[in-house]
Amino acid sequence: MTGRGNSMNAVGSARRRLPKGLAGVAGAVLLALIGVPHGGASAEPAAAAHTHQSRTLAVWPKDPSESWSIAMGGRLYDNWAAVQEIDLPKKTHPAYPRTSARKGGGTWRCKECHGWDYKGAAGAYASGSHYTGIKGVRSLADQPPAMIAAAIRGAPHNFDAKLLPDFLIEKLALFISKGQVETRDYIDYATGKAKGDATAGRGPFQNFCANCHGFDGRAMNFKTEEKPEFVGTIAKKAPWELVHKVINGHPGAPMPALRDFPASTLKNILAYTQTLPVK
Repeated sequence: MTGRGNSMNAVGSARRRLPKGLAGVAGAVLLALIGVPHGGASAEPAAAAHTHQSRTLAVWPKDPSESWSIAMGGRLYDNWAAVQEIDLPKKTHPAYPRTSARKGGGTWRCKECHGWDYKGAAGAYASGSHYTGIKGVRSLADQPPAMIAAAIRGAPHNFDAKLLPDFLIEKLALFISKGQVETRDYIDYATGKAKGDATAGRGPFQNFCANCHGFDGRAMNFKTEEKPEFVGTIAKKAPWELVHKVINGHPGAPMPALRDFPASTLKNILAYTQTLPVK
C-alpha cells in the first residue's frame, strides 16, 4: 500500500491509463456522484490559513453532514497528508517500533499502526511486513470524539496543528468514534473471501465503480507496468483495505464514499471485485 499512499501520483498515473475520452470526464463524473455542492467551501478549511488548500478542501460543503464528515475522517485515517495534498514527514514516526519493517513517512499514517481493520496487532496486521505489535482503535468506538482528538494531539502521536489543523482532527476523531465497521462482518478472515454475493455486486460495481476503474477493474493501475496492482488485486490480497476505501473513499481523489449504501450492497461489491483480474 505504500505506492497507493502517494495518492495524487497514483491518480495522475491512473488517469493516463484510462480509455480515451474517459480521463477527461472522470473527475467531473465522480464529483457529480459525490454531490459536491456549488456553493463554495465552508468556514472550516478557510479558517486554517496555514493549511495548503488541496482540491479536497476547496470543495468542502458549507453544511457537512455527519455521514460526510465521518467518511472524510476515514480518508484522513488512510492518509491525512494526501487529503491535504502535502508530503508526509520524511523521518519515521518517533513512536513507530524500531524493530518493525516499515520506515519513513508511511509510518505516520494511522492505518500503518492500527490497520485497515482497526484491530492493529490483533487483526490483519498480526503478522507480516506491517506488524508492529501496536493495538488497534476498536476500543475507541463510541468514545467521545473530543477525547480521541486530544489523544491524537498528545503523546505518543504528537500531531500538532501544522500537520493536522483542528477541523481535520475533529473529522478523524469522529471517524474513529462513529465510523469504524467490523470487517469480520464483510470478510471471512480464514479464507479472505468476501461475505457477499458476487452476482448481485456486478450491477453496483458497473454503475458506480467502473466509471473510473473500468468494467474489468484494470483502468487504474496503482503501481507499475512491471508489477501492476488493480482493484481485483487488492480485493484478493487485502480485502479489509478495499472495505475501508469503498466505504470512505480514497484520499486526495474524487472517489465516492459509499458509506450510506446498505452493508449488504457493500459486501456484494466486495465479492464481485474478487472475481476481477489481478494482472
